[in-house]
Amino acid sequence: MAAIETRRVRYEPNQFEKKWQDRWEDEGLYEAVDFGDRPKYYLLNFFPYPSGDGLSVGHSKNYVPTDVSARFMRMRGYNVLFPMGWDAFGLPAENEAILRQVPPAENTEKNVANYKRQLNLQGTSFDWSREINASHPDYYRWTQWFFLLMYERGLAYRARGLQWWCPQCKTILANEQVENGYCWRHTDQLVEKKELEQWYFRITDYAEELLASLDGLDWPERIILMQRHWIGKSGGARLTFMAQDPEGDEHPIEVFTTRPDTVFGATFMVLSPEHPLVDVLTAEDHRARVVQYQQEAARETEIERLSTEREKTGVPTGAHATNPFTGERIPIWIADYVLMSYGTGAIMAVPAHDERDFEFARKYSLPIRQVIEGPVLAESADDVYSGDGILVNSGQFDGMPVEEAKATVAAVAEERGIGRPAINYRLRDWLVSRQRYWGAPIPIAYCDDCGIVPVPAEQLPVILPPLEHFEPGGDGRSPLANDPSFVNTTCPSCGGPAQRETDTLDTFVDSSWYYLRFTSPHDVDAAFDPAKARYWTPIDLYVGGAEHAVMHLLYFRFFAKVMADAGLIDFREPAPRLRNQGTMHAPDGRRMSKSKGNVITPDSVVAQYGADTLRGYLCFMGPFEADAIWDPQGINGVYRWLTRVWDMAQPAEAQGRAPQEPEELELRRAVNRTIKRVQRDLERFQYNTAVSTLMELTNVMQRVRPVLEGTQVWEWAVEQMLRIMAPITPYITEELWHRRGHEMSVHLQPWPEYDDAMTIEDVVTVVVQVNGKLRDRLEVPRGEDVESVKEQALSSPRIQPYTEGKEIVNVVTVPDKLVNVVVR
Repeated sequence: MAAIETRRVRYEPNQFEKKWQDRWEDEGLYEAVDFGDRPKYYLLNFFPYPSGDGLSVGHSKNYVPTDVSARFMRMRGYNVLFPMGWDAFGLPAENEAILRQVPPAENTEKNVANYKRQLNLQGTSFDWSREINASHPDYYRWTQWFFLLMYERGLAYRARGLQWWCPQCKTILANEQVENGYCWRHTDQLVEKKELEQWYFRITDYAEELLASLDGLDWPERIILMQRHWIGKSGGARLTFMAQDPEGDEHPIEVFTTRPDTVFGATFMVLSPEHPLVDVLTAEDHRARVVQYQQEAARETEIERLSTEREKTGVPTGAHATNPFTGERIPIWIADYVLMSYGTGAIMAVPAHDERDFEFARKYSLPIRQVIEGPVLAESADDVYSGDGILVNSGQFDGMPVEEAKATVAAVAEERGIGRPAINYRLRDWLVSRQRYWGAPIPIAYCDDCGIVPVPAEQLPVILPPLEHFEPGGDGRSPLANDPSFVNTTCPSCGGPAQRETDTLDTFVDSSWYYLRFTSPHDVDAAFDPAKARYWTPIDLYVGGAEHAVMHLLYFRFFAKVMADAGLIDFREPAPRLRNQGTMHAPDGRRMSKSKGNVITPDSVVAQYGADTLRGYLCFMGPFEADAIWDPQGINGVYRWLTRVWDMAQPAEAQGRAPQEPEELELRRAVNRTIKRVQRDLERFQYNTAVSTLMELTNVMQRVRPVLEGTQVWEWAVEQMLRIMAPITPYITEELWHRRGHEMSVHLQPWPEYDDAMTIEDVVTVVVQVNGKLRDRLEVPRGEDVESVKEQALSSPRIQPYTEGKEIVNVVTVPDKLVNVVVR
């Protein structure tokens, strides 16, 4: 043990925090070891995008508590993998580079360096030896390799169609990136539709498993619900209606309906304006109006088209279809409330039992036929009955209950060859093409002779070339299309001339597998080492924002299932346990924003108070998952607490004092209770109550300090306190630990054990009831005499209003728990 330094000094964290930061890095204190005898623990934050604005304390609300957990688990004896890397490709990075007029690669490297500096400043214990960057060729080589895996397994395909287009981003967006008709990155920008040929991943092939396996996840309920809704499973039937074009040729129109029991009430059919059969079926005398309506619908967003408050519109095509059950010819209309993105883009309209169909039928004087016996015949949309009941006006199915009829109609349709039972999902295939520069090039070549040719794995990576002009042109093509040296290549199959795909991959592809790269980040032969991946994965605790519920969190689950089917990994859920942090708001109650001038950076807080005060306050300010408002007064309280800790934990000369049994017992109990409570709180991510408990311990120590400082029990208590505080406030505890003569880091110490017998509370809470209703609570010594507890209960100011003027029939007591006063 080194010499103990007993000189009293002020708490000045800027005098020692950088020293320990450098020493921990030099010693590789937080580098994880592959394999070993200790149980593994893989704790991972969502892959961060390194913005030029740097980190705010809002980001710190995520990174600091997860660092506390990583440090805590190391002290608990776990082999902890706690890595960090950079989701550096994508639109935000490119847009920032355009704004600053610097190449994206150069701008990204500068931003990454700043992020890393800020994270280290806050005392985070990331394993930087495993740092990865999605924009580096040694990473995106393997992102491209995963694209080839999808292609080889029939899960990547190219198709032409109408896609969401953001005029500001100047690129196509996936369905998940459109929120209520607006771009997810530009919440004031309505998206449009543009027809382009794009690359997709068949995530819909895994829709059922993505839905079913949610049941086994320890995730926040709101995330589970959002994914269930997005996948959107519906049971029903697919029914085929035959339609005739103007030439008399027949064309099958398949509809998906969740209510096959109402097929006898289908009095007209509605197609989406984008349905491919509209142009085929439309009669010439209706064509001009139909084309005009199609053009109008193309300018509308889905949120506008689906609005329940908007008046329904549509136009007839002049064509008819035959109801397969009634044989009735019913008119075919087009209407914008029917979308190609759900079901088949065609519906059988049953106005008596569907509000939208009812409003449409009333407006255009279309027949309404009741086929479910309901309370009243609908006179308005509010009267439309869509519940259970008995079928009427339904031929052979009359008298049948709704649920039975659903299955029976679907079965009969299958027998007759006019339909079948079916499941439909709201989930659409994942659109992965982006018409932007800053992303991983899609490893595909186009050859006039060979067609679509994947780039062989041994020729990866397809390098993203530096471009002088990387701004999007708005013509639906990537800037890469303007670089002949990139576009023109040799066909990997025949050796003839070919052209490269110029779209780049959605950055969510990069983040769908990054957790595996951390297990072997320097592997040059594979995306990850199978043995190391088996050891470390799946992730034990995954932490990040709820805003990625139906994007990243869905996509990386899909990737895991594909990899498992390919035999690459031995699990199907990458993160069985997920936690979301709350949002940090500025002192004015608004979201922190550079434009609003209310951003608080960790740099400014650390400069004024030190990193430990920042960390302590972020943990103390409220539940991890709850939103919070930055309060300057609150952080002052944490700074005062650490100043008291700094003062009382300074090495003291031994004192030859006589034993002080009451104070010694109180201190031992307080320390043991603190170890137990903080351990429990950190296991439950209740960082705020952990800090509160430590503050309570500090108060006890301050009270007994005059009679115990310098004694053996005092020195024991101080060192236990430092070990308990170490995960939350790493700098001050390390400095004090060494000042007290220790050579080995406090962060290499085991988590302290507690004596359970010493944690039993001396004071208990007794519930006081009057006639069984809670009226008061009493704090009394454990084992307090029953008569004394009765007397305190009856004399309580909160109880007396309920007993005055009444007869006390009985007083029932349960020692240390309950007093129930029975009156009449």
